[in-house]
Amino acid sequence: MSRWWDKYGFRTILIAVALVMAILVKKTQASVLSEVYYFIVSPFQSQTQLVLEDRLTNARVLELEQQVTELTQQNQQLKQLIAYNQTKAESITAAVIARNSDRWWQRVTLGKGSQDGVQPGYIVTGIGGLIGRVTHVTPHTSQVLLISDVSSKVGAILSRNRQLGYIQGQENQTVIMHFFNQVADIKPGDTIATSNLSKLYPPGLPIGKVKSKSQSSSPTLEALTEIVVELTAPIDVLEWVSIEPFQPAMAIKS
Repeated sequence: MSRWWDKYGFRTILIAVALVMAILVKKTQASVLSEVYYFIVSPFQSQTQLVLEDRLTNARVLELEQQVTELTQQNQQLKQLIAYNQTKAESITAAVIARNSDRWWQRVTLGKGSQDGVQPGYIVTGIGGLIGRVTHVTPHTSQVLLISDVSSKVGAILSRNRQLGYIQGQENQTVIMHFFNQVADIKPGDTIATSNLSKLYPPGLPIGKVKSKSQSSSPTLEALTEIVVELTAPIDVLEWVSIEPFQPAMAIKS
């Protein structure tokens, strides 16, 4: 008997289990198998569901954190601009409401116009310095020509040694300063401001800092006629600006 059981016992048990399962399936219409399947699989399904819910929750938390960060940055920038304007009672704070990607470094549209007191020729500045000037005005908006536009030329002065010239935009965060004379005493970091020779801008407005000599300048010359200036106002990421009254000494051209 022991030999028989050793040889056929396991097989007999399997057959008996199969018969019992067959009877249960027939009588319960497979509900028992369904319950067994659910019992085995449900822990994995629950874990998958928890992982999905956790991902969705984390995504929502990240979204809210990003919204808080963005609002904090906007609030900080606006506070800085308001503080910047406190010494300029006539300044008008305006938001950048439109900007064409094809003309990113050329023009911006502001959300203040003639009904807010804005006129063509007014100067636009921001945190860091000069940004541009108002060229067109509607009752509720203003068009601004940026100093980074290639058509924009601004009378400028190297503050440390009072050398005069003008800057011209390159449609990026740097401009080229052309000196009226060759200048030998130039250092990286020297500040550049608007000069009293400018007819479209008042003197003394910060423009930028000397970055390097221009590529068009000869490397053999000790004295330079052109330098690259890094603009101190972040023209590529403008959100809020200050509009300052100014009467230009020449007619405004768009």
